[in-house]
Amino acid sequence: MNKKTIRDIDVTGKRVLVRVDYNVPIENGRITDDTRIRATLPTINYLLKEKARVVLCTHLGRPEGKIVDELRLSLIAKHLAALITKTGIIYIQESIGDHAYATISALQPGGLVLLENIRFESGEEKNDLEFTKSLARLADIFVNDALATAHRAHASTSGLANFLPAVSGFLMEQELNMLNMVLESPKKPLAAILGGAKVSDKIGVINKLLDIAQVIIIGGGMAATFSKALGHEVGQSLLEEKWIEFAGNLIVESKNKGVELLLPKDFVVANKFDADAAFQLVSSNSIPPEWRIMDIGPETSKMFTNALEECKTIVWNGPMGVFEFENFRSGTKYLADFLSNLSDATTVLGGGSTGQAIRKLGLEDKMSHVSTGGGATLEFLEGKELPGVISLLDID
Repeated sequence: MNKKTIRDIDVTGKRVLVRVDYNVPIENGRITDDTRIRATLPTINYLLKEKARVVLCTHLGRPEGKIVDELRLSLIAKHLAALITKTGIIYIQESIGDHAYATISALQPGGLVLLENIRFESGEEKNDLEFTKSLARLADIFVNDALATAHRAHASTSGLANFLPAVSGFLMEQELNMLNMVLESPKKPLAAILGGAKVSDKIGVINKLLDIAQVIIIGGGMAATFSKALGHEVGQSLLEEKWIEFAGNLIVESKNKGVELLLPKDFVVANKFDADAAFQLVSSNSIPPEWRIMDIGPETSKMFTNALEECKTIVWNGPMGVFEFENFRSGTKYLADFLSNLSDATTVLGGGSTGQAIRKLGLEDKMSHVSTGGGATLEFLEGKELPGVISLLDID
C-alpha cells in the first residue's frame, strides 16, 4: 500500500479523529454482530498506547441529516467501553459544536471520545465545506479506518483530508493490502466466486475479473440471468431482462479469453420466497414455471469445488443462495466448508452478506481475510478510485 498509516506520523498528545464504521446490526436493544467494532481495536489501542487523544466518528443507519433517537450511539459507546476497559470512553451527544470542542480539548493523552452519529448532520453526506471545517476544528490528525464508507465522498470520509493530515488505520491498511494483492499480484490460478441477487451489482467486477482470473464461478440469484442467456426458463426467479444479453456475451467472451466460466447445473427451487416454502431439486434447464431459484444444487457445489482445488487465490463475493433461510444455505455452506479447509490458497471474502454468512457458520477465522466493506469492496475490485483512499497521504 502506498498510503501513509498511523505508524508514519507522530500522534503523541495530538487530537486524532478516527473515522470508523460502527454501522452494526442492532435488534431489541442488542448488537447482534460487533465484528466491525472489534476490527478497529488494533488502531484504537495503538493510538491510546502512543498517548494520542482519540476521537471516534461513525454513522449508524440512515437518519438523513435528522436526529433519530433510535440511531443514537449510546449502545455502541457502552459496548466499546466494555472492550476497552482500562481507558473508558466519553460519549458526546453531538458531533460538532462548542461542547464537543471543549470536551476534546480537555481530554488527557490516552483518552477516548465517541462523537454522536455523524449522519445526524445534513452537512456530512453533502460534504459541506462549512460543516467539514467545523469537524476539522476538533482534531489535529485525520485517520480513516473505514473501508466500508471509503467509496463515499462525505465530510468524514474524504473532506477532512483537505484540512488535516490524513493517514490510514490498521484495518484500512489490511483491507487495501489484501484487495490490492488480488488485483495486482495474486498467486495463480486466481478464482472468483460471484453470487448474490443481481448481475447489475457485479458488472464492473465481472469485467475486471475477466481480465485477471482463470476461473469465474456464478451462483446465487444472479445465476438466473445467465441461465436465461443459455436459453433456459427460470420460472419466477429474479431475472434482470436488461442484462441477459450481457450475460450471453460474457459466456462467449470468457471462452475467447480462455477463462473457465462455471454456471450452475442444478438448483434448489421453491414455490415461494419464504423460509418454510416447499422446495425441490431440479436441473438448470427444468425449473417449473411457478417456482424460483433459491440455492445451487449439490452437483453444482461439487463442480465448483472441483474447479477450486488447484487455485491459489480465491476471491468470493455473494452467497450461493438465500442464506438467511436454513433450507437454502447448503450451497453457501458447502463452498465455505471447502474454502476453510484449503491449506495452500489465499481466500479473500467480500463484506456484506458474504461476511455475515461466514460468521454465522463460524468460519471467519479460517479464511485469509474477510472484508468489512460492502459496496466499497466491490468498487475497489472494479478498479475504481475510492475518495476515502485517494485522499490519504502518499508515502514519500
